[in-house]
Amino acid sequence: MTARGAGLLAAAVLLLAAGFGGGYPDLALLGAAAVAATAGAAGFALWRPRLGVRRRAEPDRVARGDPARMTLTVDNTSRLRAANLIAVDRCGRRDVPVPLLRLRPAHSTTVDYPVPTGRRGVVPIGPLRVTRTDPLGLVSLSRRYGEPARVWVHPRIHLLRAVPAGMARSLDGRIDKVPHGTITFDSLREYVVGDELRRVHWRSSAKVGELMVREQLDTSEPTIVVVLDDRARAHPEVSDGIAESFESACEAAASIVTAAVREDLPVSLHLVTGDATGPYLDVLTEATLGEGDLTATVRRLRRGRLGDTLVFLTGPGGRTGLGEVSGLRGPYPVVLAGLFGDADAAPVSAAGAGLIVIEAPDGPQFAAAWDEVRGW
Repeated sequence: MTARGAGLLAAAVLLLAAGFGGGYPDLALLGAAAVAATAGAAGFALWRPRLGVRRRAEPDRVARGDPARMTLTVDNTSRLRAANLIAVDRCGRRDVPVPLLRLRPAHSTTVDYPVPTGRRGVVPIGPLRVTRTDPLGLVSLSRRYGEPARVWVHPRIHLLRAVPAGMARSLDGRIDKVPHGTITFDSLREYVVGDELRRVHWRSSAKVGELMVREQLDTSEPTIVVVLDDRARAHPEVSDGIAESFESACEAAASIVTAAVREDLPVSLHLVTGDATGPYLDVLTEATLGEGDLTATVRRLRRGRLGDTLVFLTGPGGRTGLGEVSGLRGPYPVVLAGLFGDADAAPVSAAGAGLIVIEAPDGPQFAAAWDEVRGW
């Protein structure tokens, strides 16, 4: 009930009390008319239109800044009454008016509007909100129709031409830096001084009359491990709810993952504050700043040995943690750290032996510096 309706109802009670209590039939008549108007308004607003709502996002996953549109179709499924309404669809932080004026039975109307993609994240859309108000403005009732939809605004992806070849030999013939493997049998060769005796194939040696050694290959492919530092303390500079250093780190992570997939290399994504489950670009879209323990993450990475190239992406507040990350140089032959949003600080000279550090203000400059790295 609106303020006008509440006032009219209160006046109706006073008029009825004065009319019947004081013997004033005119006042009682006015009070009864006010009650009848309020009841009629409630009946008008309580009528529920029968509407069907369909949505189609084109596309439902888009890079930040690229265009995306939502097509909303509203069907009047009633067989008798036409819909004469004003509806509002929720799109992110704004309302989109959807006029449903004189929508005849079994007919539909379509509204097409842009989806804001200026910020990384998931844009919630809907549900459709239909508000019915009586002509006197006494009662207003809102109802929701249709299921809400979502549009994923992925981080920008920058082209990376250089991709680490890894330190392990793969079966598809990629170049590596390890001459011998330890897992899969490949061939037999003659024994040379320095070979381990546990690799001697005694049955073949007995047949040939010379010591024969098993030659083996490592069947693992080069694996890139991307660790995104999503701790709030690592990205302290926040403006209008956005930490630009974190946005740049997400763009760098998306670029590395995309480059690895393009080159058909195994890649895994990890967050400091929790597990990364689902498609990696969706994970980076939904990632937000939180609380996490970098020491526990480093310990887990050291224990797991998940790959041979580790990439750690952090912000200004993560500079102090580069020493811990450099300690992973043993389990991981190559360790690279990307530091974003710390242009005014002194360059990182030696956070640890063998640690490669790229300091960049944003994603495009990180991509340019990444392609210039030598000696992966």
